[in-house]
Amino acid sequence: MARTPLTQSSPGSAGAQDAQRTPRALSTTIRSMQIGLHLITAALIVVAATRAAVDAVPLAPVLTGALAFAGWYAGGILLAGRVQGRHVGGWWLAGLALIWVGAVAASAEFIWLAFPLWLLAGYVLRLRWAIPFSVAIFAVVTVAPILQFGSTNYATIIGPLLGGTFALSISRGYVELVNDLRERQRLVASLVQAQQEMAALQEELAQTQRLAGAKAERTRISRDIHDTIAQGFSSISLLATGALESAQNENGQGERMPRTLAQIDAIARDNLVDVRRIVAALAPSELEEVALAGALRRMLDRLTEESGIVTELRVDDGLPALPTTVEVALLRTAQSALANVRQHAEASRVVVNLADAGDSVRLDIVDDGRGFDARAWDAGAGTSAGGGYGLHSMRARLRELGGGLDVESAPGEGAALSAHVPLARGLKAEG
Repeated sequence: MARTPLTQSSPGSAGAQDAQRTPRALSTTIRSMQIGLHLITAALIVVAATRAAVDAVPLAPVLTGALAFAGWYAGGILLAGRVQGRHVGGWWLAGLALIWVGAVAASAEFIWLAFPLWLLAGYVLRLRWAIPFSVAIFAVVTVAPILQFGSTNYATIIGPLLGGTFALSISRGYVELVNDLRERQRLVASLVQAQQEMAALQEELAQTQRLAGAKAERTRISRDIHDTIAQGFSSISLLATGALESAQNENGQGERMPRTLAQIDAIARDNLVDVRRIVAALAPSELEEVALAGALRRMLDRLTEESGIVTELRVDDGLPALPTTVEVALLRTAQSALANVRQHAEASRVVVNLADAGDSVRLDIVDDGRGFDARAWDAGAGTSAGGGYGLHSMRARLRELGGGLDVESAPGEGAALSAHVPLARGLKAEG
């Protein structure tokens, strides 16, 4: 009775993981672009200040412009996570541009910092404002060399024009990438929430099925007892009452008969009261508060405590919620099998395995006792120790649900029982 593991994958779970990996990848890309912009800005500040110093520009205005630009830029980056809103970013960028104009007035070498300004314009400002802002930056880049050196050339015009266009396009693509990341994160959050709600609904459905199955089982057994035993006791009581009245009308003859019939009537009435009490409250008590695995665990613990037999329970982690009809059938099978082990097997160890077999569930019970002739039992002998009516009753109960019972045993080699029930039939039986 080897255990058959079943590996299942949830399409919804896989989809959620894929959806989560995509935003992580986008987030990494965006962080890389941000770090790249900061490094480029820092490098251009150093290059511009160094070239200005080499050109013999007074050091004080150069350092002032470079430090002011770097401080304002760094302050905006630090406050970006705490202050939200495009208008705040727009005013910050305007202040950075004014500082940049002052630095360019000190030295035209600071026109190198126009490139990060174009990048920031495309990200911070809306497109209708980013374009005129970029044009104004380009105008400063074009005029600054003329004012400082008295001349310009095509390279100082075409280069910034291409660079500004490229930077603005890159920053707009960056904005679209950020928007896409936020949308994907929103979708992932919605997917995770939907999965959590689905899991809660499945749990609620399983609990509802369990309660409905318990009620159906209680109703079925109560009806059976009422239609058989209770009706029989009622008939006994009626017959005894009639016989008692007839005997009393025989002018005192047959004194013993009235006493006997009175006793029968009293016993029948007492039993009828007990049966009605059972009918009103009957249910598989082992399954009232716990599922099948918990009931099996308690049963095995009780067996160990009372007989000293070492027990072990193995339950598949992915075992689905079982219909109550299936749980009751497997529980009764386990109870009967363990009773056989205690009374006949002389075993020292019992292993119970509850396994998910895909479209069915399987309960294996293996002991190391003295065993019996399973072939003789299967052929109908039913006289071997541990065999007989109990095993036939187990098989009959399981077959009612479309399942079955396999028995493997030989004298001196222990015994192994494997009960299996299809889940689809179990659900149908509950319905």
